[in-house]
Amino acid sequence: MSNTTSNTSQEQDHSREQDLSQERDHSQEQDHSQERDQESASELGAAGSQLSTAPREESLANLPAMGVIGWIRWFWRQLTSMRVALILLFLLSLGAIPGSLIPQNSVDELKVQTFKATHTFETPIFEKLQFFDVYSSVWFSAIYILLFVSLIGCIVPRTGTFVGQLRSRPPGAPKRLTRLPAYTTWRTEATPEQVHEAALAIVRKRRFRAHLAGDAVAAEKGYLREAGNLIFHVALIVMLVAFAWGQLFKYEGAKLVVEGDGFSNTITQYDNFKSGSLYDNDSLTPFSFTLDDFVGTYERKGPQIGTPRTYEARVTFSDGAYGKEEKRVIKVNEPLVVHGTKVYLNAHGYAPVISVKDGRGKEVYRDAVPLLPIDNNVTSSGAIKVLDGYRDKNGKKDQLGFQAFFVPTFAGNGKGTMFSQFPAADFPVLALNGYHGSIGVNSGIAQNVYQLDTSKMKEFKDANGKQLKQRLLRGETMKLPDGAGSITFVGVQEWASFQISEQPASGWALTGAVAAIAGLAGSLFIQRRRVWVRAVRGDDGTTVVEMAGLGRSESAKLPEELADLAVKLNAEAPTAPGTDSDVDEASSVEPAEGAEK
Repeated sequence: MSNTTSNTSQEQDHSREQDLSQERDHSQEQDHSQERDQESASELGAAGSQLSTAPREESLANLPAMGVIGWIRWFWRQLTSMRVALILLFLLSLGAIPGSLIPQNSVDELKVQTFKATHTFETPIFEKLQFFDVYSSVWFSAIYILLFVSLIGCIVPRTGTFVGQLRSRPPGAPKRLTRLPAYTTWRTEATPEQVHEAALAIVRKRRFRAHLAGDAVAAEKGYLREAGNLIFHVALIVMLVAFAWGQLFKYEGAKLVVEGDGFSNTITQYDNFKSGSLYDNDSLTPFSFTLDDFVGTYERKGPQIGTPRTYEARVTFSDGAYGKEEKRVIKVNEPLVVHGTKVYLNAHGYAPVISVKDGRGKEVYRDAVPLLPIDNNVTSSGAIKVLDGYRDKNGKKDQLGFQAFFVPTFAGNGKGTMFSQFPAADFPVLALNGYHGSIGVNSGIAQNVYQLDTSKMKEFKDANGKQLKQRLLRGETMKLPDGAGSITFVGVQEWASFQISEQPASGWALTGAVAAIAGLAGSLFIQRRRVWVRAVRGDDGTTVVEMAGLGRSESAKLPEELADLAVKLNAEAPTAPGTDSDVDEASSVEPAEGAEK
């Protein structure tokens, strides 16, 4: 037992000694690494200065104790760093997701109310998180403003640094070119002056900025990388400003127009209207148009049956209150543009023409009633409301309401359900069921024109005491019971729905997006690099030529480019006979041992 305990103790002591030895070795390696870094920095000097305009990051561990001003400066540096800007940009994109998936009050309040009615559990949470008003919420605005400040705080100092770099000359060569990532050397019988002159001509031909600094030619290239960085940042600011300007001064509305009817660009003409908080409603662009005809043709065969082939609204347009009338055609993605205001064709449907007669046989209602599509074949539903002028057989005033279901192409009795088989009006059928009583329009509560409130109405009954229902072909009439009158399906007209909007600064937003892509491409694919060519007289009388390059980041392009330059220069200052190097060796550029990447 004692021997076992002794062996175990010895093993533990040996293990501790190994751990301490490893820690000492690791500490020594760190000290040597720090010494090499310091030595490299001192040797490279200005030549190894930053190849970008990005501010240097400081570690909190190396900073002295900071007061209030110090912490403010540190916070500002963090806010204006690229890392924080990218995080804020990511958060902005992430914050836009609920605005795309959840109905917004600024777009369609009816959809918001419907969503709340069907999602009773999520609604209180979404309301607290302002998910129904994402783009005007406190948290989205905070991200937006912080990103704006971050970009401006990043651009201003980097622009000054970049301008300073453009005005300055490339830095002189460091003492030891062998410390650089790419390096080559050879001896030549040409004089140092001849080598410098040839080197200047070669690098300038390659569009390097170059000059003679002491015993070496200093050249630099790739400034467009930093220009791309700045263009990208400025473009983001342009996009943010354009987006904010557009949200504050925009307006958009919708209008459903039946063939033969018209629209004037005034607020009272809109079915719904939304505008930015700073938009002046009196500045609506004055124009008007009449929907002469809607033309829709559809594919009748093959796998794409029912797909629209022609889908256009033909209108008579007038610019201004007294403008000359012109014929125009509005198509999908081809809006009517009037002084920055765009009229888009949104949707299409059918409006059955209805005639209603009262109990005395007098026509009290005749109009085309728009019905809303519920599928791709334009099966439609809606309501017909007769509010004024109707009297029953006893002369008593009353109101009529009919729930309507319309199919433009009916399959026929016994050949399917009451759903359309094709979007064109090939075989239109209208199904009705009627009510009478108070529709509720006089209650002061707004109603949906496409829905019928039957809470205070009574159904019409047929001879069997069941609800009165009937399918009508074009020209057919449904008689109402007890001499209450009749309703006739006269014909079919078409309607088109238009979105009228003005989005200021949209051109600036597009310009900013294109510029951002161009700037990002430049910052990713252009490399900033420096090249030095040193030529000095050796002890044996020949000229020693050294070439080295330094890039902002590791890349195979720098050694390849330096090798190409070395081959060109070697042709002008060939390798001296009898030396250890030849042309092939001079063109082979390898990273120097211990070079800092």
